[in-house]
Amino acid sequence: MAKVRLLKKKAEAEQESAVSDVRLYARKIWLAGLGAYSWAEQEGSEYIKELIRTGEETEKNAKRVIDQKVEAANTELDAFNDDVAETVDAVESRLDRIENAFDRRVASALNRIGIPSRHDVDALSAKLDGLTALLERVVNKK
Repeated sequence: MAKVRLLKKKAEAEQESAVSDVRLYARKIWLAGLGAYSWAEQEGSEYIKELIRTGEETEKNAKRVIDQKVEAANTELDAFNDDVAETVDAVESRLDRIENAFDRRVASALNRIGIPSRHDVDALSAKLDGLTALLERVVNKK
């Protein structure tokens, strides 16, 4: 029996040693996990801060480039608008000259065939009004 007791004690000691080893390894794994978590938190937050800084710089540069492009486009539009305004003015001036030349030629043609112009009709109408007023005064005096 003494031998059985010795074997039992030896088995218990080996079992305690195995449990102790498992606890030791479990503790090391736990500590390694905590270390990894802490390292990831430190490195991760620094990495996120660097990403934010880079994003802000990129945004600032993009805004600057967009502002430059918008300014260039506005300058081109202003120049185009000026060109269009000049062209419209030139076309209107040409149309006015064409219209005046057309009016003169039509008036000349009508005058040649004996049709009075508007000016002639207005002058005649004014003379008639004057004569009518004179006749009414003469008739009213009698």
